[in-house]
Amino acid sequence: MAKITRIKAQDPGKSPEEPLEAPKTVKKVKVGKDSGRSAKPAKSTGKSVKIDAKATKAVAKAEKKSKKEGNYFKNAWLELRQVRWPSRKATWKMVFAVFVYTGIFIAIIMLLDALFTWLFGLILG
Repeated sequence: MAKITRIKAQDPGKSPEEPLEAPKTVKKVKVGKDSGRSAKPAKSTGKSVKIDAKATKAVAKAEKKSKKEGNYFKNAWLELRQVRWPSRKATWKMVFAVFVYTGIFIAIIMLLDALFTWLFGLILG
């Protein structure tokens, strides 16, 4: 069974380098060998997994709402709340990288244009 990782959104003021705070409400759940695959109860392996109760309720609420038709904007808003946005510093680094790569490709295209113009001038001239 594939492992699903949920990322909890950070406060906009925090940078991504800072560690996230531990959840305040934690529920321990026993994980069985084939939990969720068959009708019979799973055998306990003794392992426990910590689940954030508030996040579990939010996910269940979102899944319940997503089943209804016509809730496009509500579902879009719920998805946007789950996005982990980059910090201001990381955003400016990415913007600068886009400008640098754009400049490099503009220079390459201009050089190729000048080269082909010169070559066709020699051939046809």
